[in-house]
Parts: sequence; C-alpha cells; structure tokens
Amino acid sequence: METPWAVCVGESMAALLPDAPGPLEGVGSFAVSAGGAESNVACALRALGIPSAWVSRVGDDGFGRRLAAEVAGRGVDTSGVAIDPGRPTGLYLKETGGSEREGDLGAGRSRLHYYRAGSAASAMSAATLREPAVSRLMDGARLIHLTGITPALSETCLEMVRALLNAPRGDRLVSFDLNWRPVLWRDRDAEVLREFVNAADVALLGADEAEAAFGTGEPAKLRALFPGPATIVVKDAERVVTALTADGAVSEPALAVDVVEPTGAGDAFAAGYLAGTLHGFDERRRLRLGHLAAASALVAHGDVGELGDLSRLGEVDPADPLAAADHDGQWSAAAVAALLDAPEEQWRATRISIDGIAFGMRR
Repeated sequence: METPWAVCVGESMAALLPDAPGPLEGVGSFAVSAGGAESNVACALRALGIPSAWVSRVGDDGFGRRLAAEVAGRGVDTSGVAIDPGRPTGLYLKETGGSEREGDLGAGRSRLHYYRAGSAASAMSAATLREPAVSRLMDGARLIHLTGITPALSETCLEMVRALLNAPRGDRLVSFDLNWRPVLWRDRDAEVLREFVNAADVALLGADEAEAAFGTGEPAKLRALFPGPATIVVKDAERVVTALTADGAVSEPALAVDVVEPTGAGDAFAAGYLAGTLHGFDERRRLRLGHLAAASALVAHGDVGELGDLSRLGEVDPADPLAAADHDGQWSAAAVAALLDAPEEQWRATRISIDGIAFGMRR
C-alpha cells in the first residue's frame, strides 16, 4: 500500500440504515454499514487519488471488525486502527424522510440517532499518537484531518486533538472541520473549538454551524474572528462556498443536485477541497472539486458517494476537456476535469442526479 498522504483521525461507528423511509417505529429491518466523518473523508480522499489512512479505535466485536474491513475495502490504510477489548464499537441508526406516516421528517431529510457513550473510540488519547503504527502514519503525512466531533467524545480525545494541533508541522498541513454537534457538547465547554479552529491551517466551517457555535456565519466576520488559518472555507448549505485566504475571497456556487439524502455531503465536500489542495489546484478548482464530491454523496444512499476511478485526476489536462469528457452521465476523471475548468454558465447549468452528470450546454 502507498504511503498515505492524508491521515484522518476520529471515531467511526456501525450504521444501521432503514429498509424504507419513515419514523423508526415503522421500519421493518436495517442494513448494516459504516459511518463517521473522519473515515468518510478518508474514503472520499482515496477515491480522488489521495492515498489516505484512518486512525481510530473500535471494539473487539462484529461491528468493529466489519467497520474496519469496510473502510479498508475502499483502499484506506487502517493500520492505525486499534482494537479495544473492553469497550464497544459506537453505533448509530439513520432515520430518513419520505413516507406518509405521522412524524415523518420530510422527503430528502434524515436524522441520526447515536449510541456512542463509552465507545472504544472515546478512549483515544495523546498516547494513541505514540503507538508505533500511528506514529509511522503521522511522520509520513502531508495532511492530518480532524473534526470538532473528536474533542467532544472525552477529555482524553480532547487532549489528543490539542496535541496534534500543537505539534511541530514542518511542511505538513492540518485541517479542522467544525462539524458542530451540540448534543455532544451539552455537558462540555465548546469554547475550546475556537482554539482548535484558529490553530488549523485549513478550517472548514458550515455557515449555520458557525452561527450556532460562534455567533456568526458570515465569511468576513469569521475571517476576522479566526486570523490563524491560512484558509477558511465557509459552506453556506447548498448555495455557495467561500474560501478566504491572504489573497482575498473566492466563492463558487453549488451544483444543482437531485438529492437522495444529505448525510455525508459535508464530509465529501471536505475531501474534495482537501484533495484539490494536495493536487495543487487553485482555489476555484478546489471549491469545484469539493462541490462535485458533495454532489456524489447527495445522490448516494450511504455516507460516501461513488465517484468512480479518479485516481489519475491530477494528470488529466486535455486540450479541450469538455470534448474529452464522457457525456454518458458517468463519473470519470475526464468528466470531473471538464467541470473543474468549465465556463461559469456551464457549471451553473450542470445537474447531478442518481443517474450521473447532466452537462450544461456550451455556448
């Protein structure tokens, strides 16, 4: 396996996905899958041609073994995943809307129900970083990705995140996605998130999450509030994403998407943006790759979209990328490259559905 460029650190859980939409009391059965912000990002990075690793802990149980195997099956290095003999793997159930039953969430909406207290991952600590397998991954990484979920799991997890953010970096980047989860912070001091956002090289903030956590979701005000990161990326739901750097602000609208369900789209956007960063793309192309990755997740039933084989994305540079793209609705490196460089009017006119890409008309 290739030496990972990116290492994602945090909890993932077994996921139970309903066989039909509607309130949980009416669900007949559940399919078992895996889900978690950091492993989602690692899997999406791998699909985008970035060798990635996931560091975590799982229980010595069937869910933990299945979770680790599923992530490894997507090409992610799981050598930094420890087995905890005394604590269980975390679990969540997904509830999806779209039925006509009383209490339905509504079409295109979903809710996650977590069972993670005392999980194996909550026992991660600064000592985790000194484990030989983890230390090896960290030493070779060009990027370490963290989220605001991990420090809310336990005091030892908080100490681990602080240690990663305070460690010497050299040429390595650290990204931090706020991933605001108010329930996790209910009995903890969420003010520490200000410290963590400001200590990152790349901070990813949902505008609505930032409003709830910090009192503002406006990009300019967040830039003033957090001068530390080289780049702050503010995601305004499905409308537009703005990247703020020392050179100014760049904004890019989201694509039109026929949403199947939204879970995992934020993680996919983060992976796309970070993959663009590691590939050396300019800000506009980084944002577009984030939007494309998010769109692939929005039209998938699980947490990770099927982006297709994009491992050579960074090498695609046809003279006429639009002519070279596959216009048969399928994801491909050429199709993605075409959209990264498409004129603004074509980008805005392109639509993503479960059937693939419907390119906007060229003028």
